[in-house]
Amino acid sequence: MTRRLYHDDAYLRRFDAEVVAITAHKSRPAVVLDRTAFYPEAGGQLGDRGRLGDAAVVDTQESDDGTIVHLIEGEPPPVGSRVTGELDWLRRRQHMAQHTAQHLLSGALLDRAQAPTASARLGESALTIDVARDRVPEAELAAAEDLANDIIDDDVAIRAWFPDPEELARLTLRRDPKVAADVRVVAIGEFDLSPCGGTHCARTSQLGAVRITGAERYKGMTRVTFTAARRGRAELFSRDQVLRGLAGQFSCGPAEVPIAIEKLRRDAETTGHEVTQLRSRLAGLIIAQLPGDGAAVAALPGDPELLRSVAAKLVAAGRDAILCAPDDTGATVVLMRAAGSRLDCGALWKRLAARLGGRGGGRADRADGRLATPVADWPAAVADATEMTS
Repeated sequence: MTRRLYHDDAYLRRFDAEVVAITAHKSRPAVVLDRTAFYPEAGGQLGDRGRLGDAAVVDTQESDDGTIVHLIEGEPPPVGSRVTGELDWLRRRQHMAQHTAQHLLSGALLDRAQAPTASARLGESALTIDVARDRVPEAELAAAEDLANDIIDDDVAIRAWFPDPEELARLTLRRDPKVAADVRVVAIGEFDLSPCGGTHCARTSQLGAVRITGAERYKGMTRVTFTAARRGRAELFSRDQVLRGLAGQFSCGPAEVPIAIEKLRRDAETTGHEVTQLRSRLAGLIIAQLPGDGAAVAALPGDPELLRSVAAKLVAAGRDAILCAPDDTGATVVLMRAAGSRLDCGALWKRLAARLGGRGGGRADRADGRLATPVADWPAAVADATEMTS
């Protein structure tokens, strides 16, 4: 069995080891060492990366039989040779911090929200904790977050060790161990004691801060998304940059951006109502210029919403609407059938599209779409399509 150096010192970045086997893991070349500081993916924590001599370690996994395998790219070192391993320290340090943050936040969620952790995933794109509670109120999530950050501010010491059976029996663990022997315990002061084989920080202050960024119902539980340490800072700085950019555009301070956005929303809503009223009035004026009392076949200037407004008023007046808005590249078409009419708008649109090219569709009572060919004489195009239909 490979000696797990990270159990002795989670801060060990560089080490020497002997190559004991060259193997494969899921058809990928891998190296087995007699000792390693590389942590294999387990307990929700991703595997370490780095280098073994001249080869890149792209992942570290644990086989079903407990063998730690270092997946490599490049020429593997020969069996029996001595190699120097070096961790991707930025990645490991973040993994240590977010794993410790998960323990801390899981303890805080249990303490403040009576929400025990069912599982956790510390992935590349998201950090999540699934708690065995269907709904967790925002106030309780906030209380758990505050408690976790208070413990971070207190700079509490973190200890990881293998207690003997007698000592283990005296400990109050947050959850039961998954193994029967060689149980490793991680303690965040006296606040949280959990069985865990992962890597962790030495003190809570190294987490910087923990922030809950979301919560949603998931399979009868609640999935809590969080961030911490360097990853949390990066997300915070990125959002701050966006906020400051918005503040510059609104000519206000960052704290006033929500007020500026709300004002913009109200102004847009007011403008939208005014545009709708003007469009309705314009549609009435257009209809007054359309002769006759039968089907209205007309090419009109305007956008699709104006066409729909004109069509709706025509239908309300008992007239079929066969309208288009031509431009240099084609035409927007709106078809609506009045009550009692036998016009099949869907069939007419299919014939128009077959003749002139286009995309769209609809039902017998209404259809719309976009023709791909400019229309010079709309009434003639409709007449030809109608003949095709009949």
